Amino acid sequence: MFDNLTEKLERSFKLLKGEGLITEVNVAETLKEVRRALVDADVNYKIAKSFTDTVKEKALGQNVVSSVKPGQMMIKIVNDELTKLMGGEAEEVNLDGNPAVILLAGLQGSGKTTFAGKLARYLKSKKGRHPLMVACDVYRPAAIEQLEVLGEQIGIPVYTEKENNNPVRIANSAIKHAKKEGHNLVIIDTAGRLAIDEQMMNEISSIKKAVSPNEILFVVDAMTGQDAVNTAKEFNDRLDYEGVVLTKLDGDTRGGAALSIRSVVDKPIKFVGTGEKSDAIEVFHPERMANRILGMGDVVTLVERAQEQYDEQEARKLQKKIAKDKFDFNDFLKQIHQIKKMGNLKDLAGMIPGMGKALKNLDIEDDAFKGIEAIIKSMTPEERDNPNILNGSRRKRIAKGSGKDIQEINRLVKQFEQTRKMMKKMSGGKGPKDLEQLMGNMQTSRKK
Repeated sequence: MFDNLTEKLERSFKLLKGEGLITEVNVAETLKEVRRALVDADVNYKIAKSFTDTVKEKALGQNVVSSVKPGQMMIKIVNDELTKLMGGEAEEVNLDGNPAVILLAGLQGSGKTTFAGKLARYLKSKKGRHPLMVACDVYRPAAIEQLEVLGEQIGIPVYTEKENNNPVRIANSAIKHAKKEGHNLVIIDTAGRLAIDEQMMNEISSIKKAVSPNEILFVVDAMTGQDAVNTAKEFNDRLDYEGVVLTKLDGDTRGGAALSIRSVVDKPIKFVGTGEKSDAIEVFHPERMANRILGMGDVVTLVERAQEQYDEQEARKLQKKIAKDKFDFNDFLKQIHQIKKMGNLKDLAGMIPGMGKALKNLDIEDDAFKGIEAIIKSMTPEERDNPNILNGSRRKRIAKGSGKDIQEINRLVKQFEQTRKMMKKMSGGKGPKDLEQLMGNMQTSRKK
């Protein structure tokens, strides 16, 4: 995400020359390029100009430490101001009340229904909530069925009244049903339109009045850029919502909506959608997003994702096997599956400082481990348990079974053995915790 903006900002910082002091002369061209980069990213010109004026005011006359170049100092100032522009700090949803009620609003195609499922799953797994999703879109064909399918996939019930075409009554009945069945969270999916119209606004205003939600979240497609910001303002003028959700942020190479919305509506971005899977949702952290935009990575989010997949009991078992030099291809396959659960591989690698730029033109598919999995699954149980028996004839059979060249089999086995030796050396300390890094190195070397 934000690839275009990141590249242009990096280019602008290289213009800042000289040592010791940031002056009006040596900062002018840099800020001109920064402003141009923001406008190209579909940020409103007034916001872009105000932003660069603030950066200039903060930067001028700053003494630059001898070990820090002016360009690095400017990056720090821009990073701080980008963080402020996007809201400063992450803000949680309000889950007070029994049940807590979250109302979703937005245009048709913004991803409300899909986000309803993601949010329900997130709040169930992360906050221990017992959610009920409510289908109040009675107009769009198959909208109710879509929510029911999502509910079935993630194991969360959906309240519907297919014979009732009154969304206000459905919402009211759903609240009563939630109280009766012990649901402490209700997420209401509402109808959208291709464009804002009075009927839609009146309808969702009526639902708001009837159920008094804890939160109204405005859901908008990040890829629509400045249009997203304009729509956000119109909805806020009518609904006075509590927060914004940016969907499809993983496909947004510009970033205009993420950078502009807070300034225009003075409401925080609370969540972002980063893919199609039910777990592709993140709490919006302005500071982390600023780091990503400036190509500085996002190690905190990477660690959080790793911790979500970390099984302490399995890790202890694995550490014992490593210490005894018993780590095998079965263990390796398990670690691959854990990494895959963490999300898109290119997105994960981009969270490592300095990797985003290196990966810019490298196509890392979601099935990047597919070849390795095919090779391991072509081994017999005995071969997976004991890699030492993989002689020439066995490797030829594995190559045939996996559809790979014998050279690929040899390379994987060699790299596996090297990795096992490294892990053996580290086994006295924190071997299992470094598995992802070691396996990442193997995957990178296979690409070369």
